[in-house]
Amino acid sequence: MTIQIHRKPLSVNACWQGKRFKTPLYKEYEKEILELLPEKYEIPEGDLQVRYEFGLNTMADWDNPVKPLQDILQKKYDFDDRRIMKAEVIKKVVKKGDGYFNFEIRGLGEV
Repeated sequence: MTIQIHRKPLSVNACWQGKRFKTPLYKEYEKEILELLPEKYEIPEGDLQVRYEFGLNTMADWDNPVKPLQDILQKKYDFDDRRIMKAEVIKKVVKKGDGYFNFEIRGLGEV
């Protein structure tokens, strides 16, 4: 059963007062991930769909790593994440210390 509420969804930016600042841990993570990502990754023109898979422990929320990763990907590959129209996010439970992520970015409707 689908439930629809006629109210504009609240964005993350609208949830917090004042300016948010990157933590030193996030700055370190961003630098490391930018270096680990391949230099070349083709981002198609037009609307996009993404698939993220995160290896997380049982206590981690599935959605917490999405925005930081997405921001890093758009910085590395020079695209605007507003173009993402569809997303699949998968959480796999892993032991502590075995965390990972993988991703795929395709044109909307590509298989």
